[in-house]
Amino acid sequence: MTDRVRAWAAQWGPIAPLLLAELVIWVGFGALLPILPIYFTEHGVDIRTLGLVVAAWPAARLVGEPLFGWLADRVNRRPMMIVGLLLAGVFAVLPLFAVGPAAFIVFRALSGFAAAMYDPAARGYLVDANPPERQGEAFGIYGSAQTGGFMLGPAIGGVAAALTGQPTVVFWIAGITLILSAILVAWRVPELSHVAAGDTADGAGQPVDAAGWPRPARLRNLLLLAAVFFTVGNYFAGGSYEVVWSLYLTSLGANLDVIGLSFFTFGLPPLLLSAFFGRFIDREGGFLALVVGVAGIGISGLLYPLVPAVWWMIVLGLFEGTAFAMAVPAIFLLVARSSPVGRSSTAQGIIGASGTTGTIVASILAGTLAATDLRLPFWTTGTVTLICLAIGLLLGRRRLYDAMQPRRRRTSAPSPASEAAF
Repeated sequence: MTDRVRAWAAQWGPIAPLLLAELVIWVGFGALLPILPIYFTEHGVDIRTLGLVVAAWPAARLVGEPLFGWLADRVNRRPMMIVGLLLAGVFAVLPLFAVGPAAFIVFRALSGFAAAMYDPAARGYLVDANPPERQGEAFGIYGSAQTGGFMLGPAIGGVAAALTGQPTVVFWIAGITLILSAILVAWRVPELSHVAAGDTADGAGQPVDAAGWPRPARLRNLLLLAAVFFTVGNYFAGGSYEVVWSLYLTSLGANLDVIGLSFFTFGLPPLLLSAFFGRFIDREGGFLALVVGVAGIGISGLLYPLVPAVWWMIVLGLFEGTAFAMAVPAIFLLVARSSPVGRSSTAQGIIGASGTTGTIVASILAGTLAATDLRLPFWTTGTVTLICLAIGLLLGRRRLYDAMQPRRRRTSAPSPASEAAF
């Protein structure tokens, strides 16, 4: 057991502080998420305007992530991560001091802009800190850290609210966890080169990764475009459910404790299985996990309104959580393999912006549809996610399947067909 622990520490120790910071960030986010729609609606935000308030956060990310991703490939990433987390911590608590639709929209937008400083730099760091044959597992552990915080957050927020008698304490939890994460990154995360170790070019000048496989020469390639569509479909669900999930469960008779449990059960499969699926992807390839995972998310959206009972919603959430655990490391792996050498944060910024585009559209649309029928956002989400999956597969075709195969070390030059994949 000691040898295994030492081997794990040697393999993952360099990025462990960043993974721990991600866990802490999502504790705060998880604590805040169940109460946000309720808090906003109790302070003068109607159901239609709620979609705009929720959309302000991803709208700011849409503008910020490509900009900060491009910047993160040209300057030191560590200061960007620290400043982004500190600002996000401040903006998280401001809705307690100025209330109303306009104030909520401004603060959510500022919080999203701060998050856009952090996320592309952090994900680009993970790409460059791990060799190609281990990137699926790296992003699987990254996903486990996120969902671990997502699961712990509602429980911590619920206990804190019960002890203090103030549900708004979750805003302080979110702010404090973000600031603690900034301190952890400043203390334990070293600066890293923008080019992954071993990335180079072959004799013909074709960029190759550390395992000897081809990397794209430019950001404009079909694989990255396919990843954009997969990401839009994935994030569309998040934007829609952030608006209507708590309200829909409330309409079925659920109280705040049951709503918190629903978030917990959704997060359980990613927590337990993301690293497993990441290792599977590294060993066996990620194409199957990508297709099954994204399809599972879309099918869940179509099924939720057909099981109008709280406990069946929670059971179905376990299924969607498993699909999510498969899809996320596969999508991140595809982004890493469709990123040019030295442009990992820029590619992550583009992917982040595409995801936030889906979130914005979903948030606004969900608010409008929910005013008519709370079930409509679920059906729309499932349909859009499956359409995005189909478009991504049509764009990638055989190139996508080949790109998602295991990256074992190779000594021979890449074949012309492999080079043509980009």
